[in-house]
Amino acid sequence: MLSSKLTKSAPITSLHTMSAADKALDRSRAVRRRVLAGLLVANIAVLVTKATIGTLTGSLAVLGDALHSSVDAVYNVLGLIVVRVASREPDEEHPYGHGKFETLGALAIVVFLSITCFELVRSAIGRLVSGGHVVQMTDLGLVLLLATLATNVFVAWYENRRGRELSSELLIADAAATRTDIFITIGVLIGVFFARRGYLWVDPVVAIVVAILMVRVGYQILARTIPVLVDERAIPAPTILETAQAVEGVKSAYGIRSRGGHAGVRYAEVTIAVDPAANVSDAHAIADAVEERLKKDLELEEVTVHVEPC
Repeated sequence: MLSSKLTKSAPITSLHTMSAADKALDRSRAVRRRVLAGLLVANIAVLVTKATIGTLTGSLAVLGDALHSSVDAVYNVLGLIVVRVASREPDEEHPYGHGKFETLGALAIVVFLSITCFELVRSAIGRLVSGGHVVQMTDLGLVLLLATLATNVFVAWYENRRGRELSSELLIADAAATRTDIFITIGVLIGVFFARRGYLWVDPVVAIVVAILMVRVGYQILARTIPVLVDERAIPAPTILETAQAVEGVKSAYGIRSRGGHAGVRYAEVTIAVDPAANVSDAHAIADAVEERLKKDLELEEVTVHVEPC
């Protein structure tokens, strides 16, 4: 006869399997660090180029673009720190691991974007009120801006691809910011083109548009990270219910909970009712089947199954 409640524990994994998994995880972490280090070099080069051009020409739009690129560079530095922290094994104070530190790090870019947007809009409005500022951009400056645009196109494509391969919220969020940088640079180039022809109001207007695009990026990052940090439901309860009850031996399922983890990892918890005449071994086998079905069908990382007699 079953006890009042039986919780199905995770199976013990062999040392060989654990070792292989650890090696794969270490490789993933190393790749993330190499990707971030390479992107940092590229973003610093882009930042220095834009900042130099913006300072020499007095273009507020170019300086705003440089500020946005500085966010990318700072974010890469932050990423190198956060990835190292997030990769630590679970400990007494963090029994579920440190993975959410990576998700938390993705929020830092929102803070930098907010500061940048405020300063950019303030300066742009001031310049519009004062009547604008002459922008003197040389052909060499335009060529260098086009070069930064090409660099950002490659960085955004590469970072997004590796971010999805490695299931890294940090890389995906940074790639989204870099994609915005592409559109910002295109807008800046258009603004500079008109400003060189005497349309002084275009440069600060483009700067305001740049700020608006930054706000959009910040919103997208918040939309991805906040649900993870507040443990928002990852999978509708009816979906888990239907999948669990499809397993032979399960009379009903209830007490269903799910949440999303870092890097797209998802967890679930469910209580199943089985025949009270079933012995512990049979109940454990049913719980095993429910766990495997949920993991396979719903792509869950970990499932906790509680068993009770109906």
